[in-house]
Amino acid sequence: MSVVIQPVILSGGSGTRLWPLSREHYPKQLLPLVNETTLLQDTALRIDALGADQSNTGIAVAAPIIICNEEHRFLIAEQLRQIKLRPKKIILEPIGRNTAPAMTLAALACQDNPDSLLLVMPADHAIADPTAFQQTVLSAAQLLQNVPAEKRGFVTFGIVPTAAHTGYGYIKRGAAVSHNHGYRLDQFVEKPDAQTAEKYLQSGQYYWNSGIFLVSGATWLHAIGRYQPAILASCTAAYDLGKKDLGFFRIDKEKFTQCPSDSIDYAVAEKITDDQDVVATVVPLDVGWSDIGAWAALWEIKTQDKNGNVLSGDTFSYNSKNNLISAESRLVATVGVEDMIIAETADAVLVARKDHSQDVKKVVDWLKAQQRPEQQTHRRVYRPWGWYESIDRGDRFQVKRIGVKPGAALSLQMHHHRAEHWIVVRGTAKVTRDADSFVISENESTYIPLGVTHRLENPGKMDLEIIEVQSGSYLGEDDIVRFDDQYGR
Repeated sequence: MSVVIQPVILSGGSGTRLWPLSREHYPKQLLPLVNETTLLQDTALRIDALGADQSNTGIAVAAPIIICNEEHRFLIAEQLRQIKLRPKKIILEPIGRNTAPAMTLAALACQDNPDSLLLVMPADHAIADPTAFQQTVLSAAQLLQNVPAEKRGFVTFGIVPTAAHTGYGYIKRGAAVSHNHGYRLDQFVEKPDAQTAEKYLQSGQYYWNSGIFLVSGATWLHAIGRYQPAILASCTAAYDLGKKDLGFFRIDKEKFTQCPSDSIDYAVAEKITDDQDVVATVVPLDVGWSDIGAWAALWEIKTQDKNGNVLSGDTFSYNSKNNLISAESRLVATVGVEDMIIAETADAVLVARKDHSQDVKKVVDWLKAQQRPEQQTHRRVYRPWGWYESIDRGDRFQVKRIGVKPGAALSLQMHHHRAEHWIVVRGTAKVTRDADSFVISENESTYIPLGVTHRLENPGKMDLEIIEVQSGSYLGEDDIVRFDDQYGR
């Protein structure tokens, strides 16, 4: 019998401990932290390769379902387009409700094939050996095929520990399963202290909790309905009232807001170990895994130079050891420092001891409390049509660089409080200004008076870049009245 693996990529994390690279509106899964591709792209490509040649296994791999925050929808769609991967569905969450509701939405999206196996994975993990990961997933799928017909199967993947880590939850294994290298799932345990973690490591019976699961859609809906019926009810109502929106599926905000927030572990996984109707299994995963939960974890998995430094960007390091130094927009030089994290972006610099990297979240909490923009966005802000970047501002003026993708257009809009001057530095711009429409090219400019309806488009085949000078009494991004927008904002 053919088995379908349905990848489900959960892309709702914020990556606060990797600030200032990771921001609320541009979180770590959208960043190329390990390779030239982003963590999201790595996750999608890893599972896409699983389905490349399974003709002899009786296992098919479907296009992935992505569950993400609606704020990230165009960024995620663009990153998938870049790697030429077409998802089965991108489901938009209007508000974060943790992983159990997200997995429930994915299962509801697969009711046309309820026996398909949901392979649920976070979008922001790094795996050094994707081939071993694929082989382990296939082994787990075959394990589920051997579950007795009167039972339901549930697999969680346990990371083979390499250290007595206190930052992860653990999974304790039970008796070995007679096939496919799995073990009965004994229990989930909370993050331990150092002494307990060392005992776990020495016993050989514990794994790090990866947050990766394999279970049929029907089994998941049965389990979530049994243990957390309020989650199933809210998700079902939100999904049933959902609507297609461009290339996305937007669930109902009101119904989903009523949904309890809970993780897969707490909502279901910890409870099914005592369920006599379920065969719960843990499958060891030894693949060079990291959740890149903090800067220190990134230092551990990146290539280090002879002095133990991980250097990125325009950097110079003298008599410095075991540091991670990341420069995005200017030279960063160090002299005589050790065990440090130094991360520079255009609008912020982080300096922290490596063994305090978990506390970077405290910085983000402070920024949020102060309503500082550095918590949410970078200086360069991405939009479905391209990007803009503030490069200077003062009393009654602001200067921006704006990039518009080929064929893309900003909304038809008007401002109450500012006028704009546009100078084309690369490409060709089509400008709508009230009833007029005209084209300007490199080294040409135009003026948009206050209160005039206007639109900027890129009719060409190369990127358009302009310098925009705004002047007026108020320059906030909320001074926009939109009349027409192809992106439905």
